[in-house]
Amino acid sequence: MKSPARKLKSERIDAIAKRLHDRLRGEEARRVDRFVRQYYGEVAAEDLVGFSADNLYGEAMAIWRFAQRRDPGSPKIRVFNPRHEEDGWQSTHTIVEIINDDMPFLVDSVAAALNRHALTVHLLIHPIVRVRRDAKGKLVDVLNPGAEAEDTIFESVLHVEVSQQLAQKALDAIGESLARVLADIRATVSDWRPMLARVEDIITEIETAPPPLSDDEISEGKAFLEWIRDNNFIFLGYREYHLETVDGKDYLRLSTESGLGVLRRVLPESLERSETPLSPEAGLFARRKQLLIITKANSRSTVHRPVYMDYIGVRRFDENGEAVGERRFTGLFTSAAYNRNPREIPLLRRKLSEVLARSSFPPSGHNRKALLNILETYPRDELFQIDDDELFEISHGILHLEERQRI
Repeated sequence: MKSPARKLKSERIDAIAKRLHDRLRGEEARRVDRFVRQYYGEVAAEDLVGFSADNLYGEAMAIWRFAQRRDPGSPKIRVFNPRHEEDGWQSTHTIVEIINDDMPFLVDSVAAALNRHALTVHLLIHPIVRVRRDAKGKLVDVLNPGAEAEDTIFESVLHVEVSQQLAQKALDAIGESLARVLADIRATVSDWRPMLARVEDIITEIETAPPPLSDDEISEGKAFLEWIRDNNFIFLGYREYHLETVDGKDYLRLSTESGLGVLRRVLPESLERSETPLSPEAGLFARRKQLLIITKANSRSTVHRPVYMDYIGVRRFDENGEAVGERRFTGLFTSAAYNRNPREIPLLRRKLSEVLARSSFPPSGHNRKALLNILETYPRDELFQIDDDELFEISHGILHLEERQRI
């Protein structure tokens, strides 16, 4: 038995359908009916019953008309303030409409982009509709949910209502930032398999021509790369860098043709850094005989989560054992990296074992148990980046603070 709210929602959708069948005929009416029922199908009842059927009909028809043609492989974006005279409906909010191939990360990435403009999201509608388009991108058909047919694609139909913006300049800025975000999503999704292939290539290289490092570091580094490959890291970008010395100065030069994902696009500041000599300290770090570099990138992700990206660098060594470059992955650790016990994660388990071994506490003693709890609950991002010596000092400092409560 339907709840009163669901009953009202069903009646409202039926009223919208009646209006379209009164105005349209034949197959066109049936296509629009299939679209409208999917468009409003997952919208909460309270978000529908507060509006008239006429206004909801106008909204659905407006995005239906907007979706009629889309260039293959490209998103279609509109940011506007609907007016009844021009659009057939109206709203007190600014409207964002996006028609795009269905892809991961769309909703959270778009919401984050809107938040960067300090906009409040009042309503978000996001049906995934199976459609058929011709070679020129004209919408030919809309299928019912679950229907199977050849030559069809899944499209995301995204309607977002945000705080009203009246200035055309503000509307244009929102549209431009959304276009950049959607381009980053497409590049990330398109290059996901090539980025995984780069990881596989590096793993094979480590197996067949191991770098001049300790067996323990090589095995843990290889295990870590296998771990991020196995759905524990969201790969957003990849690029290669070559370490060169010119007139006694070190340069870490980027390879423009190697870029994948969000690192396909080379920013002017990246080129400038590539042509700027490294500081003496940075030069020493770049030549450090260490397989992996794990830290935070200096830019926030535009895809999935609006946080600073994680950066995983894999150094390259020549036949003399000298560092000559780096393969760099940027992305985001998945929830498993934060929820799983660090003793189950390559590299982290090695750090914890090293600190515990140096501590020399009796295995069943209180101090060892307390130290292990500190290490297992240590902020995960810092645990990935910290070295063994610093982790030893800080974890023991925390242990001593627990014994003596002071600032």
